[in-house]
Amino acid sequence: MADYWNIDWLTRSDLFAPLREAGSLLPHAGWPDTEVLNAIAEDRGGCVVNANGVGIRFAVQESRAVRFEEAFEPSTYLRGEVLVRRFSGHDLFNALVWMTFPTAKAALNARQYAALQTADGGRRTPEGDALTLFDEDGVVVLSSDPDLLRLVREFKWKELFWQRRDELRQRMRFAVFGHALYEKAQKPFIGMTGKAILLGVPPAVLALNLRSLVREIDRRVALHLWDRVQFQHGRSLSPLPVLGVPGWWLDNEREAFYDDADYFRPGRLAQKR
Repeated sequence: MADYWNIDWLTRSDLFAPLREAGSLLPHAGWPDTEVLNAIAEDRGGCVVNANGVGIRFAVQESRAVRFEEAFEPSTYLRGEVLVRRFSGHDLFNALVWMTFPTAKAALNARQYAALQTADGGRRTPEGDALTLFDEDGVVVLSSDPDLLRLVREFKWKELFWQRRDELRQRMRFAVFGHALYEKAQKPFIGMTGKAILLGVPPAVLALNLRSLVREIDRRVALHLWDRVQFQHGRSLSPLPVLGVPGWWLDNEREAFYDDADYFRPGRLAQKR
């Protein structure tokens, strides 16, 4: 468990770059409890609020919810209360994502709450599944080049990550959004896959410094989430083998790394052909 609050993970890989500002405020010793998390959230200038404008507060989850209003998503949407299990790295990363992408998380929570209200017998709808996939394993892919985004959609991984590596570095940015994916990245493994949304942006966005870029991603992802056409089912998200992103895994500095077809899968259409 110590790895989660040892801030060495902040510089371990560029995969963690979006969380560095909030993560650098974590203590060097002792588990970050809800008091610590709430103090960090308050220092974010009042921007960490839910879709109703209620300030987010992190609260210890004492027991399993009995009523609908006490469940995880409703608790956040109705009261601004994000439940946190003691000594849970999963929940700690969720808190850090709230502090890093507060507008997008608020929009996501509102969509999740609405989807739960339409669920039949407590079963998640296809929309609810898609929203949960993004919440847990989401990645945001930004590019000023539609052709590079096409390569993601078509599973052309070696062409994207290796053959056009220089173009990717100039015209593309990747940011992990899902808190479960951050947790997995503490001990990365071949097979780690994100669920991505692909956003076209002007070149000026890609030239922003990290802090400004994170805020721009937050704004754009929130707008994407408020569009009810999006996230209707899990297939609206693009699978992304995250260890292939340059700078996120040392082994991807070798061309042969991208020849692993079990990880860099060609996609359903290519397999059929």
